[in-house]
Amino acid sequence: MAGTIRLTLKKSLIGAKAKHRATIRGLGLRRLNHTVEREDTPQVRGMARSVDHLVEIEDAQ
Repeated sequence: MAGTIRLTLKKSLIGAKAKHRATIRGLGLRRLNHTVEREDTPQVRGMARSVDHLVEIEDAQ
């Protein structure tokens, strides 16, 4: 089992690139301070890494 990571949207998407908005949407984040838990896979890590200036990433066990 890979475990999970917790992602929280910390910055607004106003003025963000369309590609970053789509990535945030793909991760399941909808509004500021919204938190989701996703499976810790290389694909999810890569998506989170591409928008790391907008989200807070924590390991969740």
